[in-house]
Amino acid sequence: MRGKLLILISLCIVLAGCSTMQPQAQEAGPITFPLEVSNQSKPIVDGEMVVALVSSDPFEGTLSRAFYSGSFDAEIMNWFDESLLSTNSDFEISNDGAASFVLSEDRRTITLRIKDGVYWHDGEPVKASDLLYAYELIGHPDYAGERYTFMIENVEGMDDYHNGRTKEILGIRVQDDRTISVTFTTASPSMLSGFWSSPVPRHHTGDVTSGELTMKELESSEKIRVTPIGFGPYKIVKIVPGESVLLERNENYWRGQPQLESVVLKTVNEAIVTESLKRGDIDIARIPADQTEAVKQLGNIELLGDIDLAYTYIGFKLGRWDEEKKENRMDPKAKLSNKLVRQAMWHAMDNESVGKYVYHGLRFPASTLIVPVLDTYHDKGNAGRPYDPEKANALLDEAGYLDVSGDGFREEPEGQPFTLRFASMAGGDSAEPVAMYYIQNWADVGLKVELTDGRLHDFNAFYDLVKSDDPKVDIFQGAWGAGSDPDPSGLYGRKALFNYSRYVSEKNDELLELGTSEAAFDSQERREIYNEWQALMVEDVPLAPTLYRYEILGVNKRVVNYSIDPKSENSRVWKWGVSE
Repeated sequence: MRGKLLILISLCIVLAGCSTMQPQAQEAGPITFPLEVSNQSKPIVDGEMVVALVSSDPFEGTLSRAFYSGSFDAEIMNWFDESLLSTNSDFEISNDGAASFVLSEDRRTITLRIKDGVYWHDGEPVKASDLLYAYELIGHPDYAGERYTFMIENVEGMDDYHNGRTKEILGIRVQDDRTISVTFTTASPSMLSGFWSSPVPRHHTGDVTSGELTMKELESSEKIRVTPIGFGPYKIVKIVPGESVLLERNENYWRGQPQLESVVLKTVNEAIVTESLKRGDIDIARIPADQTEAVKQLGNIELLGDIDLAYTYIGFKLGRWDEEKKENRMDPKAKLSNKLVRQAMWHAMDNESVGKYVYHGLRFPASTLIVPVLDTYHDKGNAGRPYDPEKANALLDEAGYLDVSGDGFREEPEGQPFTLRFASMAGGDSAEPVAMYYIQNWADVGLKVELTDGRLHDFNAFYDLVKSDDPKVDIFQGAWGAGSDPDPSGLYGRKALFNYSRYVSEKNDELLELGTSEAAFDSQERREIYNEWQALMVEDVPLAPTLYRYEILGVNKRVVNYSIDPKSENSRVWKWGVSE
């Protein structure tokens, strides 16, 4: 074991320059950070905040909630756009947002009423028909995005609309300019945590439903990539594609005047985050784990942190996306169709050492596909598949994958060479050491794994490979922001475009349906359903969760009213400010 740790540490030093890593310092107890800044000063009226989008790649710039997929696009939208319904500290919809709602007695219909004074940035009122338009877009037969999930599909009449049998959605009724009701086929607890209430400004983007433009034209339109509008606290002044966004205060914001006069969001390479914070070039930045100690030493910066709603994983390509049927299909001839091999590969990964020595203890082994932050539904009693090379070897032997040639690598049961191609994303100092260490872990149990194209891929190239089910990819390393709704069907359902492994099974279908059924309004019932689903994923291993993580932010000490605690009012962007 010690020899493997030395390999990992050496990889970090040689490939990532982690020369200050001290493994003996990682035996600490639970990690705690402040959740809110210490500065209690009054914010200045004409303040500007500079926020880093920490990445080696440009942000995509699809600034529409109906079409985006990248986390940076979501972060940008949080400044200028909102959902009509806010959420509380339990991630459930509340009446504190730009609209209020009433749930019908049978819990199948939600009626929204938009409050007074809610206007798009161009001065037009936000209308009920704008929310209808969001549903019309996401449910449209030509929609190719990733938001057609259970809560959209469950709208009454959506299946007929989605399949082109009707031009209207039966379950959505616009009562007047400010009132709309959405009726669902079945009552589901996901209505409270996953209800779609993000409108799309039909008058600004153009109308796909009338034939004014096509879905493809809208998705690539300047109206959502260069000049998007929202009704949030700040409005966009200028976008330098992939590089930066300049926003200014929305004086007509429905909640009142936001604290900042202007905001700059800009891409900052991981390699220069610490220096940029030190110079005061940026006010807020997510800190790469290997820079946490260095940032901690900066006199002008304080660290905030908490466990994130996210996890990394290794995915196994088991099939392809059927574009005609709009669903995932498994391929019995896929290289990794034998679940014993997938189980073995999970057992072979030394995630604990990766978390300690690459991420400085700021990541820790993941066990299931529901994150610990969702405490009610994360199964603490399920250990997943811990690091166990002996178990991995036994499973591979049982599957018939043996080293018959004597070269140290196993062959297929039929005797053919067995080589797996591994797609992993470039970015930051840790990407290459982690990929290479996992390759070494798998080699230690006799599996030959090579990087796809012999290298790491940038963000866009990586997702092009994975989304298209490129035959050059057998396994891939990704990450998910889990979201606040425990329902995992948007990532792992039969019709989920995000289900990049393309795994499907009748049992999976059954449990995902039960988890959003009316019976699941009982949280204990829902917990048992999702415990069973987590166990199924540990058994079938369509992907192997690797690490849960802490989100660490470096925040300039001039920042006020800033919190990462969702229970705090200061977690809202319109509250954030800067002092003298």
